[in-house]
Amino acid sequence: MLGTMAITKSSSSGNDTPVASPSTPAPDVTEVTIHPLVLLSATDHYHRVARGTRKRAVGVLLGSSTRGKVDATNSFAVPFEEDSKNSEVFYLDHNYLENMLAMFRKVHAKERVVGFYSTGPQIRSNDLRIFDLVKRFVPAGTITPPVFVIIDVRPGRESIPTTAYRVVEEVDSNVPAAGKGGGNGGAAEVRKTFAHVPSLIGAMEAEEVGVEHLLRDINDPTVSTVANLVKAKLSGLSTLTEKLAEMKDYLTAVSEGRMKPNSEIIANMQAIVNLLPNLNVEELVRSMLVKNNDMHMVIYLSALIRCVIALHDLVLNKIAYNEEVGDGLGDITVKAKKADSGEEKKEEEEDAKASKEKK
Repeated sequence: MLGTMAITKSSSSGNDTPVASPSTPAPDVTEVTIHPLVLLSATDHYHRVARGTRKRAVGVLLGSSTRGKVDATNSFAVPFEEDSKNSEVFYLDHNYLENMLAMFRKVHAKERVVGFYSTGPQIRSNDLRIFDLVKRFVPAGTITPPVFVIIDVRPGRESIPTTAYRVVEEVDSNVPAAGKGGGNGGAAEVRKTFAHVPSLIGAMEAEEVGVEHLLRDINDPTVSTVANLVKAKLSGLSTLTEKLAEMKDYLTAVSEGRMKPNSEIIANMQAIVNLLPNLNVEELVRSMLVKNNDMHMVIYLSALIRCVIALHDLVLNKIAYNEEVGDGLGDITVKAKKADSGEEKKEEEEDAKASKEKK
């Protein structure tokens, strides 16, 4: 399918009074749960189609939705191409999509279209038009709208690889009306855009068993538990750094006028800052240092004691093994003792003979 517009728009002329309306969301999507099978399918799709290129992979999400909670349990790939020079031109094989949906209904009738995924890693101008195309295949009477999920398949990512979005309509009343030169007259322009939705990784019991079997070949048994804990701490700190940089970029864009301020985001940032401790208090800094030193001392003593106990057990095990099996020195000792006793008997016999001859 070819397209010519990146953003869906609709205009409605109004009175001289500007319309001040907040964003009008579709029926709320409160949470999106992505199952492991979707992650595996999307990763395999990307490595087969777009690995080593700047292309992305696009597919359809299947699952269920209840009270605003979307559960994506399955997915399938869709042939997709877009022009790298002209972002408004793309191709998505909707005939293939229809055939795949018909076959999936024969296998699992309860799974329906709940959205689509892309390997991104960012939102592109064609995503809104792909959304409108996928929305046609949502069953009639469905209240929860489809969602858009970006699955980041880059191996260096430390945080959750999924980011979910829903489509909302924003009303912009600052657009001047056609044919009117003054600033009083205007038209309300409705633009569709994506709004973030919380996403998480979930799995059923059978999926957890399958994931554990897959991870057996990935986990290195030679790596100690301490190394895994340190790696997890480093991963958490790198993710925190990434989020702080994202907050900084957002505030910079708002201060420069490149983005509209969102009161909810700013309130969340203020709540995060208020929860941080005040490190300018000398007493608090000293108590934290003392507590940190005490914890490290306990860790050091515990590691030292564990090493001493391990060495002690090793020595005891070696002694017990030598007593039961022997290390080859016992036979040599017995032979040496026998040789010494033989020599002593010979010396005694020679002394006895010499004494008899003297007599």
